Amino acid sequence: MSIFNSFNASASALTAQRLRMDVISSNISNAQTTRATVNENGEYEPYRRKMVNLEPTDKTFRSFLQKASNTSSDHADGVKVAGIVEDEEPFKVVYNPSHPDANEEGYVQLPNVDPLKEMVDLMSATRSYEANVTALNASKGMLTKALEIGK
Repeated sequence: MSIFNSFNASASALTAQRLRMDVISSNISNAQTTRATVNENGEYEPYRRKMVNLEPTDKTFRSFLQKASNTSSDHADGVKVAGIVEDEEPFKVVYNPSHPDANEEGYVQLPNVDPLKEMVDLMSATRSYEANVTALNASKGMLTKALEIGK
């Protein structure tokens, strides 16, 4: 077991949470974008909300067996980004006949982004980031104190 396992785990989490905050920021900034992509019919579609999927860095049977038997592992635990997926929730439909993207009936499709939900996700990602910074600083402090023992 390396003394840097805690650093590696915190670093992977910091990277993942930073990406999560970036994607949330993109969602918020595109909350009113009605022409984000072109579908197979050649028509514009609104922006579709994106989400980050996280998973453990090591999902092998060996790693779970070692954890269950309390034997040391050569590699650090942590998280990695499994992918960025689009939310399949339907678009919001609003009546606004003066909008340039309104259909024949006067309805406009708006992105499936809920700013309130995004802000809650952003607060969660920020708190997770802060918690990992705290864990990283605690590990650094313990290693510093361990080095001072030899003085």
